[in-house]
Amino acid sequence: MAVIKANTEDVRLLARLMRAEAEGDGDQGMLLVGNVGVNRVLADCLDFGDIRDINRMVFQNPGGFESTQKGYFYQRARQSEIRLAQRVINGERFWPASNSLWFFRPVGDCPDTWYNQANTGRFKAHCFFSPTGEDCPSVY
Repeated sequence: MAVIKANTEDVRLLARLMRAEAEGDGDQGMLLVGNVGVNRVLADCLDFGDIRDINRMVFQNPGGFESTQKGYFYQRARQSEIRLAQRVINGERFWPASNSLWFFRPVGDCPDTWYNQANTGRFKAHCFFSPTGEDCPSVY
């Protein structure tokens, strides 16, 4: 059962985002990006208080994703990414992005915090950051 509302186009859009942001990190990396996206739709806090659907989440500006803002959000979703997107929409969560609202690709090590959010871990090229349960209980 889906944890957020999503039609076929929403699933494809999330799949495109996952591919654009983390294709180089493989399926697991794309699932982690998908978790961040779903968490942003679920969150009713911080920078995401008015994000209630996948389209708004994907194209949020400012504060959105680099791929949609810097011009590399152009590839269509393949069936493999669509299946991955459906998994995270259905509620599958993966550490270190289980409750994360942010990730980025640093040049070196992951910082302990990023915009006052705790580092929850790294997967390949990306570091993930989560708010506290007090700051954003809707993602916990």
